[in-house]
Amino acid sequence: VQLVESGGGAVQPGGSLRLSCAASGFTFSSYEMRWYRQAPGKEREWVALIRSAGSITKYADSVKGRFTISRDNARNTVYLQMNSLKPEDTAVYYCNTDLSGPRQYWGQGTQVTVSS
Repeated sequence: VQLVESGGGAVQPGGSLRLSCAASGFTFSSYEMRWYRQAPGKEREWVALIRSAGSITKYADSVKGRFTISRDNARNTVYLQMNSLKPEDTAVYYCNTDLSGPRQYWGQGTQVTVSS
């Protein structure tokens, strides 16, 4: 299993970024995918999830209405569109799956910095 995030960067408050996570080594279309984030000095927190077919999505309250998770099963990629970014969104963002088992799989993370 390999998860590779990209798309992070520095943006001003109110700006937008689109994160991507390219997956390989498993049947991507069969599994739920998630985004997490970890800010400096804080625990890693769940941000959003999308079920295998993409028809069901869920969001943390802190990002609801601003972030959108989506997936392209033909490209084995999950996305996180982030709009109206706030300084408190600054974190390393991680792609995650558990392949419906007890083990967690993580990417290397991509840094998002929101600052004026």
